[in-house]
Formats: sequence, structure tokens, C-alpha cells
Amino acid sequence: MRIAFIFLLNLTMVTGFGQTPRIDEARKLYESRKLPEALAIVNKVTEGDKDYPASQYWLGRIAFDERRYDDAAEFFEEAADKDPSVADYHNWLGNAYGTIAQNANVLRQGMLAPKMKSAWEKAISLDKQNINARISLIQFYTQAPGFMGGSFEKAYQMADQIGKINAAQGHLQRGNILLAEKKPVEAEREFLEMVKADPTYNGNLVNFYLGQKSYDKAYSLLDDLQKNNPDDYRIVYLIGRTSAVSGLQLDRGESMLKKYLTYSPKPNEPSLAGANMRLGQISEKKGNKSAAKKYYETALNLDATMKEAKEGLERTSK
Repeated sequence: MRIAFIFLLNLTMVTGFGQTPRIDEARKLYESRKLPEALAIVNKVTEGDKDYPASQYWLGRIAFDERRYDDAAEFFEEAADKDPSVADYHNWLGNAYGTIAQNANVLRQGMLAPKMKSAWEKAISLDKQNINARISLIQFYTQAPGFMGGSFEKAYQMADQIGKINAAQGHLQRGNILLAEKKPVEAEREFLEMVKADPTYNGNLVNFYLGQKSYDKAYSLLDDLQKNNPDDYRIVYLIGRTSAVSGLQLDRGESMLKKYLTYSPKPNEPSLAGANMRLGQISEKKGNKSAAKKYYETALNLDATMKEAKEGLERTSK
């Protein structure tokens, strides 16, 4: 049995942990997706320098984004070893182990399971409000077989802990656990409670409907959201993404994504690379192969690690 972790990296906010000016500059470059420039800064930091643990962390983040997961794990291990007091170092070490486990054989998964679990637990012990590490543990508990430590009971306990920190996030995680148990009706109830607790989580409800192929419900929700928030670019993107995934309302989706390209998204918002990739998918569905290819190329120029854009470019280059 393979463990298929899907880390919700868009939820991860980068914390400061005593950043110096050069590490802060590397962080800003990283968040702007200027990875070579960020790499040039952190590569100059030598062992023994006070910035060394943070430099190893950012080398790990860059390696992770470039899908060099074994390298990322080594960088995070070094960061956590040199400064074990930083929760983010342990959280991302667990993420690296979990991602490596996705394509590992059962024997290696068995070796990695306690290491990733321990890393996330350490992150929580250092930061009692750490939601991301708890989310990762939920994924572990719901996806790992029992002999590796999987447990739906423990997953629900972790979701309850999250709910005490953030009510909406707690409902979201309970909904995800219910989906893992193949209980979509009960999951929808949790997602509806999630939106009641915090309407900004409505995108997660849209994603649930897309996953269930309940496109009528998705568009009904999006129509209401757009009517009440016409200038919310997060909703603009969601409409475009929904068209790209569902194959419905393609002209509307294309228009929304082109509008999104005029926007400068914040680090935790959908990227312009993502918008171009979705435009490529819409162009493919409309039969415009040449336009789709250009959008995929643009997406990869902005983010060379985007898997769906790579796959789209391969399809449209034949």
C-alpha cells in the first residue's frame, strides 16, 4: 500500500524565526518565485554562520519546489540539527519525508513513517498553534495503514485540536477525514459549517463540489460569490479554475482568468503561472491547441515546476 500525501502548501505561511536582512531578502525572492536569486544568497552562507540553519531551510524549500525531495530532506535535517528550536524546520522535514514516501517501496515507507510523524509532532511541541503540522498528521493518520500508525480516531482527535485554534479549519479537516472514509454526505455538512464559521473558506467548498463533480452546486455558489464580491480576485480565479476543470462555461472562465492576469497576486493566492495553466486547459477544451501551448509555455516560464503545465505542453506539442 502506498501513502499518497498531498500537502496543502498554499496554507503554509512562512514565519520569521529571527531572520536577518539577507535571509529576509532570500525569503522575499523565494516568495516572488525568483529561485535562482534566492539560491545565490543562501548558497553563500557557510557553516558556523548564525544564518546557517535558516540558509539550509531555504535550500530545502527550493529543493522541495524543484522536486529534489531527498536533497530537501538533507537540508531540513541540517537546519533542524543546527537549530532544533524552530518549528518550521521540523514541519518541512516531515513534509519531505512524507513526499519521499509517496513513491517508496513498502519497506522504505515503513522506515520513513515514524520519522515523518516524529518531525510533525516535534513541530507541534515547539508551536502549540501550529495548524500545518497537524494537517500533515491528519493526512498521515488517514492514509497510512494501521501497522504504520494509521488511525481515523487519531485523525479526528487532531481535527478537534485544530478546531480549537481555528473553527473553520477544524470543520475543513473533519470534512477531509470523512471524504477519506468515503462519506461525502457527512463531509458536505462539515464544509457547510466551515463556510458558516468563516466565509473566506468558500473556495474549499467549491473545490469539494468540483471533486464530487457537483458542477451545478459549484456554479450556484460561485454566482452568489461573484454577485456579492465582484472585485474579489480570488473568486475571479475560482470561476476560471472551475471552467477549466469542469469544461463548462468556457468563455466565462477564459474571461475571468484573463482578468486575473491583470492582477498582482499575494504570495498565498493563486499564481499567474496557475492562471496561465488554467487558460491552457480551457484553450485545449475549446480545440485551440496553439493557444493552449502558448499558455503552458508562459506558465512554465513563470514556474518551471508546474506539473500540469508540463503535461499540457507535452500534449499540445505532439
